[in-house]
Amino acid sequence: MRHLLFLLVGYLMVGAAQVQAQSLSPPRQVKVEHVKVVWSEVGPVVLLTARDSVIPIFVDPTVAGSIHGALTGKKSPRPLSHDLMHTILQSYGMTVVEVRISLKKQVYFGELMMAVGGQTKVFDCRSSDGIALAIHFGTPIFVEEALLEKARKGEQSKDAQIVL
Repeated sequence: MRHLLFLLVGYLMVGAAQVQAQSLSPPRQVKVEHVKVVWSEVGPVVLLTARDSVIPIFVDPTVAGSIHGALTGKKSPRPLSHDLMHTILQSYGMTVVEVRISLKKQVYFGELMMAVGGQTKVFDCRSSDGIALAIHFGTPIFVEEALLEKARKGEQSKDAQIVL
């Protein structure tokens, strides 16, 4: 009887989660058309361009170097973390399918969608790490429509408070 109760509760929870997931429409996504790394007075910035709007994301120098190297083909003499991750993932037959960047409570977040064994898995990541791996794998980067609108209006996240 106890097992039946657990099954029933589990079934109801799954059903409720499915109804909630169906009722929430995902945010509209916009494909990033261009990625560029620039060096400002305060440090490196990754610029994501989509629909004639630019979203600045301040990153640490190592990540900037990794993204810049992947964009230009000028690799470091020794592999950086993203180079290593790219090599490991490829050797196990895994690939990045796409990366999504969102803004939550004024902080950029990334989601890394990966294909492995015929399945797609989603991993939480820093937006800069997601961008770096997307560039390494040559896969698309998407941003939320709302984030793009904020960039158009000149609103920035806490990650992008400094003017270049």
